[in-house]
Amino acid sequence: MPERPRFHERVLAFTRAGTKKTTPCYRACSSLPRPSSERLQRSTRPDSLELAQDLPRKVTSSDTHHHDGDRDGDRPTEKKQPPEKEEQTVLYLAYGSNLSVETFRGRRGIRPLSQVNVYVPELRLTFDLPGVPYIEPCFAGTQFRTNTANKDEEGAEKEEAVAEYVDPTSSIDIEKAPLLQDQRHGQAHTQDYHKNRWHKPLIGVVYEVTLADYARIIATEGAGHGYRDVVVTCYPFPDSYRPEDPVPEHPDRDRNTTLPPFKAHTLLSPFAWNDETNRYSLLRPDPAYAQPSARYLNLIRTGAAELDFPTEYRAYLASIRPYRITTLRQRVGKGVFLTLWLPPLFVLVVLSSLLADADGRSPDWLGKVQDAVMKAMWSSYDRFFRKIFGDGERTIGDTSIHGFTIQQ
Repeated sequence: MPERPRFHERVLAFTRAGTKKTTPCYRACSSLPRPSSERLQRSTRPDSLELAQDLPRKVTSSDTHHHDGDRDGDRPTEKKQPPEKEEQTVLYLAYGSNLSVETFRGRRGIRPLSQVNVYVPELRLTFDLPGVPYIEPCFAGTQFRTNTANKDEEGAEKEEAVAEYVDPTSSIDIEKAPLLQDQRHGQAHTQDYHKNRWHKPLIGVVYEVTLADYARIIATEGAGHGYRDVVVTCYPFPDSYRPEDPVPEHPDRDRNTTLPPFKAHTLLSPFAWNDETNRYSLLRPDPAYAQPSARYLNLIRTGAAELDFPTEYRAYLASIRPYRITTLRQRVGKGVFLTLWLPPLFVLVVLSSLLADADGRSPDWLGKVQDAVMKAMWSSYDRFFRKIFGDGERTIGDTSIHGFTIQQ
């Protein structure tokens, strides 16, 4: 499969950690104009690009753009097009690391024309896309909001009660402690580490981008095979917006808090959809188990601050606890894991760049090799590294005892 979701980011995360970054010039120009009302409303018309079927395939197979290779941070070289084609733009909803100027406009080289902050009632933020154990356990995605929200709220209430009884300085050998079991369901309890505490609409930013840049977004996010492109309804922040104002529970019902809605493309987690053509099968048994890294969380939090998101939402992001290595065994395991898997991963990244076509898409056979390597990597973690060196997805030490029994 051409460029599986976040494959390059998984590998590049090895080298980004601890790297000192300078403040690039694009930060000084981070403010963009708001899309015109006419442009937003045009997205609701049947003939708009926002409602076009299979837009990712169309733009990545068209000749409206050209990539010199999909290297992280490289800017694609665009071919000169007739004026009417140059004026075509797409509205794209970002919600994760693409909120960050450093990521979206820096590493990925996207040059949006305008932007607007929005509420998206039909989506919720998730962290269910597998990354690399011990380094980047998971990445952000979205799913449609369903009736499982009530279950998430119940889990959040349990976790809050649990937090009052957890002693992080406990001398208990938690690496050897058995799993905690829910008395009612007889299943291993998994905390969400505050990831699922947000039960209001997803908050994101909609960028207006050219067709060439939209094709690049699709290429860097899995070339249309990892995430699923969907069209969602977005509600712009009102003109009277203040960060300290509460986020509306139902912006689709309370039209006094938002401007007229419009349509935008976004990327849905593979966990939230089923497609026979989707061969990517690295989803974890419990997608809610892993914690994102501090580096990755910082990109999202920084982006939310740059975009002046609601204080309430930023507080939620700040409350998410990142994955941390807390034991010597984990540190040793991390070193052994990187020594074993870093070379083949980097070889695949190099091959993907060298063999990429004009759209930044790798040959299908290389995608299958990437699949096989990632499956083997996670299999080695599940069968060996986790048992010997400790957890590479969740922080050891954030355990709970209140309301649960210990399996003997």
